[in-house]
Amino acid sequence: MDLALLRTFVTVHRAGSFTRAAALLGLSQPAVTSQIRTLERQLGRPLFLRQARGVTATTIGDELAHRAAPHLDALVEIVETGLDEESGVRTLHLAGPPEFTSVRALPALTPLVSQGLTMRTSLLGNTEEILDGLAAGHHDLAVATARPRGGLLTATPLCDEEHVLVAAPRWAARLSPGVLLDKGAVVLEQLPVVEVHESLPFVARYWAAVFETKPAAAATVIAPDLRAVLESAASGAGLAVLPRYLCQDALERGALVALLDPPVPPLRTYFLVVRTGTLALPHIARAHECLLRAAADW
Repeated sequence: MDLALLRTFVTVHRAGSFTRAAALLGLSQPAVTSQIRTLERQLGRPLFLRQARGVTATTIGDELAHRAAPHLDALVEIVETGLDEESGVRTLHLAGPPEFTSVRALPALTPLVSQGLTMRTSLLGNTEEILDGLAAGHHDLAVATARPRGGLLTATPLCDEEHVLVAAPRWAARLSPGVLLDKGAVVLEQLPVVEVHESLPFVARYWAAVFETKPAAAATVIAPDLRAVLESAASGAGLAVLPRYLCQDALERGALVALLDPPVPPLRTYFLVVRTGTLALPHIARAHECLLRAAADW
C-alpha cells in the first residue's frame, strides 16, 4: 500500500475536511479526493461519510486511523530529525493557552533544553484551535482546558486551576463578603469589570459556580491576555476573576485583594494532550513526564 495514500487519509481524518487536509498537505482538493477514493477502492470499504460540512469517518475509517496514525507519526519523526544521533537534538512543538504556557509549562520544561531538546511554542487562546492543530500534526504536545473526544487524541489530567475574584484594595474596601454572597449579580452591575472577552468567560464561570446566576453587566476593560487583566485590575480598573497561580504574587503583595473565599472555589482542569501513540517518541514522552511531575507542586 502506498504510504502517501495513508498519509493523506490520516490528515483528512484529523482535519475532518478534504479542504482543510488539502491545505495542510499542499495539495489540491481534487487530488486529496482522488487519493481517498483510490484507498477506498483498494480496501473495498468506504472510509468517510460526506456531510454538508466536512466528513465523518466510518467505523472502518476510525479503526484504520487509530492503527496507522502512530506509525506514520513515527516515520515523520525519523525523517524530520534525521538518523544522526550524535547531536541529540529533538524539537518539541508545544501548544497551549498563552498565560499558563508562559508561566507554568515553559519554565517546567526548561531542564530538558540542557538535554538536547529544542522547543517551538504556539500560544493559542482557543481550545478548539489548539486541539485541531494537534490533530492535524502542527503540534506534538498540547495543554488544553477541555478533554478531546474520540480516540485520535489522548488526554491526561494535568492540574486544577482555582479561580479567584479579585480587585484592587480601593474597590475591596467598599465591599463586604456578606453583600457579595447575598447580592453578587447586583454588586457586579455596579462595579467596573476587567475581562478577556465581551462574553465574560471567567466572570460568568465564577458567578455560575458561586452565585448560581449569570452576570448582568458588560466589561469595562477587555484585554485578551490574563496578564493584562491582572495588571489592569491591580491598577484599579475594576474587579476580575483570575487563576490563583497568576495572581498569587499580587495577592501577597497587597496589590490585589480576594473579595471572596467560597467553601468550594471554582476550578478549571488542564489536560496534557497528544496524538494517540506518539508518547512512544522519546522527546514527547520526556516532556509529558516532566510536566506531570512539575504539576504535582502547582
